[in-house]
Amino acid sequence: MDTVESPRWRGINHLALVTPDMDATVRFYHGVLGMRLVATLMAGPMRHYFFEMGPQNTVAFFEWKGAGTLAKQAGVPISATVQLDHLSFNLPDEDALFTLRDRLVAAGCGVTEVVDHDIMHSVYFTDPNGIALEASWWAYDVTGRQADYDDKRAFSDPDPVPAVAELADAGRLAWTPKTELTGDEIVDPS
Repeated sequence: MDTVESPRWRGINHLALVTPDMDATVRFYHGVLGMRLVATLMAGPMRHYFFEMGPQNTVAFFEWKGAGTLAKQAGVPISATVQLDHLSFNLPDEDALFTLRDRLVAAGCGVTEVVDHDIMHSVYFTDPNGIALEASWWAYDVTGRQADYDDKRAFSDPDPVPAVAELADAGRLAWTPKTELTGDEIVDPS
């Protein structure tokens, strides 16, 4: 992989989540969280709506009528099979975090006090679909610079996985996992 140019990531184009009620989802993400609704598409029989979080960064929802919801706290293991623990939205500073918390309280939404995670501060809440959400700001911004694996504030796991040791020692990974398509992928019909 060392000879292949790394992708030039620019954030999350969209994170596709599921809702059984798009109207409630619009009212929460646009009305409560203040994310601008920027696109409403139909993907076959399903609505597919996009909410802007920043330039070219959106969270999107497919409306699956009758879909179940799962109320799950962020970072708390459960016995059900899940692939998403929670989604954290980035904010520019602590004032913005407190302003969002006040906005959630004013809208009658349950929200935690501000939690200090050392490198970031966060609040936790859920959307009407039971999706665990977090809003955070980097108190110690670890992004946008060369990783320093000796930085105990950013790399504080006392027993890191072998891949971290490979990156610290050699600056690269010894191997990467292979994956397979399920066979059910969407193909462009044109």
